[in-house]
Amino acid sequence: MTEPIARLARLARRHRRPVVVQAVRSTLAAVLAYVVALRLSSEPAPLTAPLTALLVVQVTLYSTLTTGVRRMNSVVAGVLIAIGFSVLVGLSWWSLGLLILASLVVGHLVRVDEFVPEVAISAMLVLGVTQVADTAWDRILETLIGAAVGLLVNLLVAPPVWVGPAGEAITDLAARMSRLLTHMGRTPLGATDVGQATARLHEARRLDNDVADVDGALRQAEDSLRLNPRVKEGLLFRLVLRTGLDTLEICAVVLRVACRTLTDLARARPAGNTGPDLPAGVHEALRSVTEHTAVAVESFAELIAAQVSSNAEEAEARLARELAVARASRDRFAALLLARVREHPAQWQLYGALLAEIDRVLDELGVEKRSQRLMEELDRHARARRSRGRHLRARLRPAARPG
Repeated sequence: MTEPIARLARLARRHRRPVVVQAVRSTLAAVLAYVVALRLSSEPAPLTAPLTALLVVQVTLYSTLTTGVRRMNSVVAGVLIAIGFSVLVGLSWWSLGLLILASLVVGHLVRVDEFVPEVAISAMLVLGVTQVADTAWDRILETLIGAAVGLLVNLLVAPPVWVGPAGEAITDLAARMSRLLTHMGRTPLGATDVGQATARLHEARRLDNDVADVDGALRQAEDSLRLNPRVKEGLLFRLVLRTGLDTLEICAVVLRVACRTLTDLARARPAGNTGPDLPAGVHEALRSVTEHTAVAVESFAELIAAQVSSNAEEAEARLARELAVARASRDRFAALLLARVREHPAQWQLYGALLAEIDRVLDELGVEKRSQRLMEELDRHARARRSRGRHLRARLRPAARPG
């Protein structure tokens, strides 16, 4: 009996996922558009209406309202171009080329931006199934029906909130950064093979691509919070996610620089020296710093996800504990390095750079720094909102009459 209940629970969770919700909304919009088009259009199979509805029903309500008009314009422009070609020249290989060229040019002229290719796609679809101008006008009607139904579905059926996937993406990024930190502390300082150090540097550089992927997921989450009736504190959620990703991005850059420093230390090692050239206490202190910083990075990501979903006190307390231990280990590491540099000052620049990079990561992850950054963003948005309000009032205020 336990297994069927568990399966039902997993199914319920799956149905709450944004991807499933979006699929249901798109299907509903397409079916409704087809039903309405059957009653209003003379076409026996008005498939342009559900096609347009699928295109208009975007992932978020904000993107629908901002891009729906341009997308509808692109489809209408394509249909109008197809009408002209169907009346004048019909369909052939050279007319198809002219049709595509004209559609792309018109798409830029009517400023549909990223939907320029859809002008040509709509024109080809209509020209391929339509050779009569009257039928093409029915396609325009179907396009308008699909756009209207798509907008209506977005207004009546609230789109999904993509905060959960964005939080998971941030958590995955932090996990990769945590693994890199752990690897950095496992090999004794200066005793790393140059090839291994270079491979670790490449791993750090790949974090840039990971940050870009998370940024895409975060933009989708930010759009899903705008104009969404299901969210009461959309601005706060957006800023929590955005400032959290900004912090991790800075840490990723610093980690890449730290890996570069470790690579330089490996290259500066005398040829033939295969053993550690620093006391064991230095290596142990560095390992402690990287391990606790790795846990702190994961705790920071958990704090970001918790602040947009549940109570964040436990995640914040864990982050503070790990940062305190990491800073204590950093101080011990710095003291041991200082004694070493006084005896052998050859690589003091690289050792100092490594300490500075560790300090920067720990500072960026600090709870106080995060609260300060979040408050600054809230103040900036409040000032921008007041500025827009004053500008709007100034434009709406009637000009004073002379005399």
